[in-house]
Amino acid sequence: MAEVKAYEGKYQGEPAIWLKAGQYEAALVPGVGGNMIAFRDHENGYRILREPGEDEMEVFRQGPGTYGIPILFPPNRYEDGQFPWNGKTYQLPINEPATGNHLHGFLHTIPWEVEQFGQTELESFVTVRVTINPDHPVYKIFPFEFTVKMRYTLGQDGLSQQVSVKNDGEEPLPCLIAFHTAINAPFVAGGNAKDYQTEITIGQRWELNERMLPTGEYQKLTSDEEKLKEGGVNPFFASMDNHYTAVPRNGRNRMELTDTKQGVTLVYDVGTSYKQWMVWNNGATEGFFCPEPQMNLVNAPKSTLPAEEIGLFSLAKGEIWEESARLYIKK
Repeated sequence: MAEVKAYEGKYQGEPAIWLKAGQYEAALVPGVGGNMIAFRDHENGYRILREPGEDEMEVFRQGPGTYGIPILFPPNRYEDGQFPWNGKTYQLPINEPATGNHLHGFLHTIPWEVEQFGQTELESFVTVRVTINPDHPVYKIFPFEFTVKMRYTLGQDGLSQQVSVKNDGEEPLPCLIAFHTAINAPFVAGGNAKDYQTEITIGQRWELNERMLPTGEYQKLTSDEEKLKEGGVNPFFASMDNHYTAVPRNGRNRMELTDTKQGVTLVYDVGTSYKQWMVWNNGATEGFFCPEPQMNLVNAPKSTLPAEEIGLFSLAKGEIWEESARLYIKK
């Protein structure tokens, strides 16, 4: 039986929970947003997620949004930091001065608590949680009571993620989540980004104004975006900070990234709760890009479009929302 274990350790000096299962290993850093910072196949030399270098750990701690799998809650941009909800308007900090918006919420930067970790004969796992209540600093800005849990499981079929949100308060809770997942391209050791093709279950592209907020209109897809939707295109074909609707195919909502030279494909299969995709490639800079599953339209609380269509979901008192995703290799 291949080695399967979960244990406490360090990731470049940061406390971490390490998971091992056969050829795979993964590391989660609870103190920096509960970030799953590493997912590797050591037999084949694959490093799936963008990891900070040894000299980048402080950069990562200050801005974890483009490494590993950061959770965004509430995700993306809110105009002037305003968050209208259930008859009230909450004021979020304006942390993107260039646009005058609030960006990406709070959960990816704060410490999470390790609830449990362990292993079975076949899988290793870790569960982390964060509980927001009147005693938590986030409550001052976002006065809702809720618990978010993430469970990662590592086994022969790759890395699976379960995320849940529970409304612990009396008021309806905005349940808006995305993952700013940073995928290496190339992920094969010694690979060349020019050999990479990606395909994502996008539908239509939202038009964004100069403040990166949706106008409510769609834009025609370019020929390369049509290939992104079906057929495959290099992930660095143009500078992308693009917002798309998600249109599952064969019941699956996913991104596939293929190393055409090695004939190996990484699949990032996310749940159908994610009604949108953001795709960001750091100004078309080869090395990594972020296919981001997102529940809601950017700035959704200010949109007049139907809530179900734009993923503007809420949870009543005691309700739980849950979704799963998986990263795995197919050949």
